[in-house]
Amino acid sequence: MTLIGVPHLSPAVFRSYRLLEHPNPRMRKDVRILLVGEPKVGKTSLIMSLVSEEFPDDVPPRAEEITIPADVTPERVPTHIVDYSEAEQSDEQLYQEISKANVICIVYSVNNKKSIEKVTSHWIPLINERTDKDSRVPLILVGNKSDLVEHSSMETILPIMNQYSEIETCVECSAKNLKNISELFYYAQKAVLHPTGPLYSPEEKEMKPSCIKALTRIFKISDLDNDGILNDNELNFFQRTCFNIPLAPQALEDVKNVVRKNMSDGVNDNGLTLKGFLFLHTLFIQRGRHETTWTVLRRFGYDDDLELTQEYLFPLLKIPPDCTTELNHNAYLFLQSVFDKNDKDRDCALSSDELKDLFKVFPYMPWGPDVNNTVCTNEQGWITYQGYLSQWTLTTYLDVQRCLEYLGYLGYSIIQEQESQAAAITVTRNKRIDLQKKQTQRSVFRCNVLGARGCGKSGFLQSFLGRNLARQKRIRDDHKSYYAISTTYVYGQEKYLLLHEVLPDFEFLSEADLACDIICLVYDVSNPRSFEYCAKVYKKHFLDSKTPCVIIAAKSDLHETRQYYGLTPLEFCRKHKLHPPQPFTCNTVEAPNKDIYTKLTTIAMYPHARLQCICSCKRCAYCICYNLLKCELVRSHALSSGVFGVALLGLSCRSVGMCLCGRICLCPILTGHMTQAELKNSTFWLRASVGATVFAVLGFAMYKALLKHR
Repeated sequence: MTLIGVPHLSPAVFRSYRLLEHPNPRMRKDVRILLVGEPKVGKTSLIMSLVSEEFPDDVPPRAEEITIPADVTPERVPTHIVDYSEAEQSDEQLYQEISKANVICIVYSVNNKKSIEKVTSHWIPLINERTDKDSRVPLILVGNKSDLVEHSSMETILPIMNQYSEIETCVECSAKNLKNISELFYYAQKAVLHPTGPLYSPEEKEMKPSCIKALTRIFKISDLDNDGILNDNELNFFQRTCFNIPLAPQALEDVKNVVRKNMSDGVNDNGLTLKGFLFLHTLFIQRGRHETTWTVLRRFGYDDDLELTQEYLFPLLKIPPDCTTELNHNAYLFLQSVFDKNDKDRDCALSSDELKDLFKVFPYMPWGPDVNNTVCTNEQGWITYQGYLSQWTLTTYLDVQRCLEYLGYLGYSIIQEQESQAAAITVTRNKRIDLQKKQTQRSVFRCNVLGARGCGKSGFLQSFLGRNLARQKRIRDDHKSYYAISTTYVYGQEKYLLLHEVLPDFEFLSEADLACDIICLVYDVSNPRSFEYCAKVYKKHFLDSKTPCVIIAAKSDLHETRQYYGLTPLEFCRKHKLHPPQPFTCNTVEAPNKDIYTKLTTIAMYPHARLQCICSCKRCAYCICYNLLKCELVRSHALSSGVFGVALLGLSCRSVGMCLCGRICLCPILTGHMTQAELKNSTFWLRASVGATVFAVLGFAMYKALLKHR
């Protein structure tokens, strides 16, 4: 039905917005059409004429249910057509058919006024009684036997259509002349697959708020540079995404010209504004082309109720036990582009307004004030670029389903042209395999921080984010976070270290509290009862565990008191073959030192390595070799030629390791930190290696000296 006063679009524009050639995966799987009406109005004749393509000479009292295959229907969806006969079916059977129907065609005879009156007095009230108010079944009014009259019944029907919003359209047809028979069932199918009700209000003559909200999100996702305008490139990308075909240049100009003629602010800088975009879809709906709008909505994940589907937000992702989830390279590139387009002042940080603008495509604000105390921020408290990526990394690691949901809101699968957001996720291999192969491909490592109350766990977490004690005191209690995540560099590789503060109750530690890559046991050097908690937790949960443990002596700027425990912290570490307690303080003028976090990440990456040298005692193998490397002879001769590096290759794997300070060193240590068994096993190879190194360096130096003399 053509509406009066609606702007005209050229056929070329409509052809440019044609539908996909394959069915939309978010459409209904099938359509069930029920025909009801008074006796003798021609319900059965309509079905028989559609099937046989000719008017039947002998019409049965009721037609059997027929199914039209998907490849025959315009929308490529199987369609079931059900007839109703008052003479052969009971009221209960009618009610059951009404409850199963997707669309109901109320048939009347155009030459029978009583059948028209029954539409409003009987059939519509009956159907409404048997259907839910919030999910009314769309209705099609069908005026049959148009061949028997010369006039139209539309003048009588239009007031009825205006009175009942559930009526999608009215079709006048003739089963005898086959007039509008196929159109009737096409409109019935269309009323189910592309309903007008969720999109448009005929009374208000405008789109409904839910439709405007959905199209606004689609506009923001498609606005790749976030300038509030869809330029030609963005419009073409949108067209290809939704309809699989590019937009012809002339059709693109026709679209913009129509918008210009009807809206002063619909086109700006030769691009389509949000108002113009919404006007264009209103025009499609008014012209009866709402399948175009539905194609766009379904491509961006919406269902018939204009809600994002569960299949779109939460695609299937299989995660085997003891595996973790991380974002892959393409996902980080996508998130970087989202950050860049919302960082309008180009200060590499997102202000509160910029963050709100970024999350306008979300139905709610996903990040609370605690996020600012979980990741790195600048002096104004705004989340930096590094902090932004860190928060996404944290969400992916802890709750991958939530990450998939967030990426869905941002339109990852659409912008990146992927099947779903699951393409953004990398599932790491089993941790046991990493331990067996003695190498890992993971980029995120979790460190659980345990300790008694008041020992400095929160300060340890916040120091990782570069905040000293003075900045930490400004954090509100209700904005406190039990997580901290940032990047560290281990041998030139960027890795994420995730710190998690565990509540101090060692009797009831859950599996999540124990499942991590490294454990930090923190005690307060100024509190004599603080270390006892660390010792008990270690002996109960980690004594026989393969998870490496490091003890942190927090508040090392304060006076150290003797701990009320049988062993001193250092003696306890020696007894259980742990690294010596690591002194730490956040009471500094500048940002706290982050070396300890690099050491923790290194241990987490190489838990199989016996990395025992974490000091600068000048007595261990690392310190001895480091001093040797600093000597003038080695710097001037050996390092320039690489001879010393070749000589180092002669060291056994037992002697060469990755030191926690971030350098390759000779560990286990020669004296001081080694057990007698370790000393005995590695002394021979260490002496032989050092002797070979010295011999090679001196020989090379003498060779160069003789060569220079000649």
